[in-house]
Amino acid sequence: MSETTETIFSKIIRREIPADIVYEDELAIAFKDVHPQAPVHILVIPKQPIKSLVDITSGDRDLMSHLLLTAQQVAINAGLNNGYRLVINTGNDGGQTVSHIHLHILGGRQMTWPPG
Repeated sequence: MSETTETIFSKIIRREIPADIVYEDELAIAFKDVHPQAPVHILVIPKQPIKSLVDITSGDRDLMSHLLLTAQQVAINAGLNNGYRLVINTGNDGGQTVSHIHLHILGGRQMTWPPG
């Protein structure tokens, strides 16, 4: 991952590149993943650039709570009534490819375990 806080997500937040936005408020934005791994694949990101889960602090508690509640509402709005998977990839070994914390909402089919 790059050490910079300038990411593709920063450009989406500033509307410099297009995204299929499904939710937005003052703290977060949610949009459809351009490379979906399930019939429903939506990313929820904070507008504040936090590199990864490793970089959050106790001062980010309210923001992280907000992201989880936002993911819940976005999943409901997407019709994921039979359930969904919420994933936060962290670091290179965790599969994180963008240095801006983000939650993946995956649904619309039966999820398998282990995920790989």
